[in-house]
Amino acid sequence: MKFKRRLKIEKGMLDLTPMINVFFLLFVFFLFTSSFIFQPGIKVDLPKAVTSEVIQQDNIIMTITRHDKIYLEDREISGDELVSRLRILAKEKMGLLIRADSHASLGRIVEIWDMCRREGVLQINIATNQ
Repeated sequence: MKFKRRLKIEKGMLDLTPMINVFFLLFVFFLFTSSFIFQPGIKVDLPKAVTSEVIQQDNIIMTITRHDKIYLEDREISGDELVSRLRILAKEKMGLLIRADSHASLGRIVEIWDMCRREGVLQINIATNQ
């Protein structure tokens, strides 16, 4: 015995407005919940590293350019001024993040690292690209 189908197929346009609203809401949600990392304005070519990790604490950023100029928080700094600023960092127990250009001299980077240790800055990290 065969039953009659009473299903009526209607052809018409699909309303895309609800789908566009959902995509817009998802876009706004991800825009507000994502965190953007601010990179300082001094251009350096960071060295690449496979075994790097993300640092969670706030650090003072020191940048060493390929011409061995030193910037502390986007301000060029001399050697004498650097020593006094490192002493302040050590007293406040702040960390230091060194952003050294991959073409900067290794001797200069090691010299600055030793200067930081000598002045009492214990938390020193080097920024890399993955």
